[in-house]
Amino acid sequence: MSDIANLQDIRTDKASDQTSDTPKAALITPYEGAVPHNIEAEQQLLGALLTNNDSFDKIASIISPNHFFDPVHKDIYEKAAERISKNMLASPVTLKAYMEDHDGLKELGGPAYLAKLAASAISTYAVRDYAQLIYDLFLRRQLIELGNEIAGSASSGQDSRDPAEQIVAAEQRLYTLAEQGKGESGFTSFLSAVTQAVLNANAAYERGGGMAGVATDLIDLDRKMGGLHPSDLIILAGRPSMGKTSLATNIAFNIAKAYKKGTLPDGRQGAVKGGVVGFYSLEMSSEQLAARILAEASEISSHKIRQGDMTEDEFRRFVEAAKTLESCPLYIDDTPSIPISQLAARARRLQRTHGLDLLIVDYLQLVRGTSRTEGNRVQEIGEISMGLKAIAKELNIPVIALSQLSRTVESRDDKRPQLSDLRESGSIEQDADVVMFVYRGEYYKEREKPDDDNLEAMEKWMQDMERLHGKAEVILGKQRHGPIGTVELSFEAEFTRFGNLARENQGYNNDY
Repeated sequence: MSDIANLQDIRTDKASDQTSDTPKAALITPYEGAVPHNIEAEQQLLGALLTNNDSFDKIASIISPNHFFDPVHKDIYEKAAERISKNMLASPVTLKAYMEDHDGLKELGGPAYLAKLAASAISTYAVRDYAQLIYDLFLRRQLIELGNEIAGSASSGQDSRDPAEQIVAAEQRLYTLAEQGKGESGFTSFLSAVTQAVLNANAAYERGGGMAGVATDLIDLDRKMGGLHPSDLIILAGRPSMGKTSLATNIAFNIAKAYKKGTLPDGRQGAVKGGVVGFYSLEMSSEQLAARILAEASEISSHKIRQGDMTEDEFRRFVEAAKTLESCPLYIDDTPSIPISQLAARARRLQRTHGLDLLIVDYLQLVRGTSRTEGNRVQEIGEISMGLKAIAKELNIPVIALSQLSRTVESRDDKRPQLSDLRESGSIEQDADVVMFVYRGEYYKEREKPDDDNLEAMEKWMQDMERLHGKAEVILGKQRHGPIGTVELSFEAEFTRFGNLARENQGYNNDY
């Protein structure tokens, strides 16, 4: 241990002189304590690595050269890792040829320092623990640096961003720091993958063959899609007045009101039924969206609610519905023209604080990209759709994004939309796992009303209106993991409510 103590003394003396290679923010005020580091742990790890190159496989996924506090140690590890990755030997002898002229190494005695590292290594058994310690100390230094940057930016007044944007940027960096290393899971054994597949199938089986995803309570849609699946980006598109927002609101309300918390198959606590819903309402205010949901729940016309034209009984029913729904885990953010980075940051925050099982964005074209893509609308939409898919995968939740359709739909005889009608369809269609369209034939047929004196045409029009009245179609134009096709739903325009169509000889219930 005397060699290690001597090496420790040498490095401790040198550490105070290496301010140029250490992050400056970690050495300036307001942080005035000793910068977190452990020279001895770095020496032990390097010694074990130079003694036994096989230990590299144990630590390669934990640390990288930048995680070392000492710049000489950083360079030694970088050169050793480079050789080992090429199936070449990394030892004091082989590294000597590459580092003889290294200024920092010369100050420590030159290549003899490499030999001392190898000679003083106690064991390769604890190399992974040393790697984790080095990584944790690196994170602490990064936190200090970030804290100083935030303080410096806030006090200097030279940052052109407003305080709210600075907070979002700081939160983004903190989250990135916290998530480092979590996504590096590497290969998964087939046994592990099969186990997860069986758990998913078992969840569907226990629901009576319904689904493994989150149920929307729209039975035909659930059976076609198998529910809303984690990490899926679902695009819900339609022309104006088709009911996109109404359908999204209905789904959000159905899932939030069914929420029950319990123990999941993997032992975690979470939603065993329904879920916590986050709703970005970029077009309507939170009050308008809440009024829509209350109209559905209380079965009072949204027009009456808006005008205040309610009877005493209706108003009582309205208030009772509001009391029933006040504990519903549905969170609304109506910030207009929100950037995709801020949208992601707020979604992460909601999941940390309250949980999050479904995210809805109304609508995609109202989200902003970064400043780099301004002026290039196609590129901006591409960044937004990729960002939404990234959120779905990162938070492991389904994301429903509403989208506008181009006017080409109106020029066709058959007004049913198709994939090519999506605005900036290339990136949206590519990133989406599911693309579904809302179509109401009644809307278009109503505008084809013939003259009153054309009795034959009027009779046919009335028959068509009767057939289409109160019905809507959800057209699945793309489904990565299931069939495409059309699902028929009921639609009550008065309450802006989609529901299940009653069918003969078919007993539906809401239990899965």
